[in-house]
Amino acid sequence: MFIGEYKHILDPKGRVIMPSKFRDDLGERFVVTKGLDNCLFVYPQTEWQELERKLRTLPLTSKDARAFTRFFFSGATECELDKQGRILIPSNLREYAGLTKDLAIIGVASRVEIWSNEKWNQYNDDSNLDHQSIVEKMAELGI
Repeated sequence: MFIGEYKHILDPKGRVIMPSKFRDDLGERFVVTKGLDNCLFVYPQTEWQELERKLRTLPLTSKDARAFTRFFFSGATECELDKQGRILIPSNLREYAGLTKDLAIIGVASRVEIWSNEKWNQYNDDSNLDHQSIVEKMAELGI
């Protein structure tokens, strides 16, 4: 399980060190793709295969299903760690997420998210998050 928040720097070549606490669970190869909220999602192979299986069951006749599947798969790339524990984030994904230098890498249970530090801070700004509303919605979901 991925938990925690880590601050890292994107180097000029588009590489970032993956937090050491995430490396074992990610495995040798993993998938990085466009995420929601303008961040990147990072999936270990087992989680990616499960997500892929679920997306394959979506009806081809559904415009929203086709759009979501295209969104997720078109930006996906398989990555592996180099000897220094870094990954190379392709330019199209860096551009999508607005990654320039300072990054927040967070664990979200079954995946890792990579955020521009600026966007992560904006997301966490109390004026953007209505914590009480979120708690109420989670209660409706039985959490």
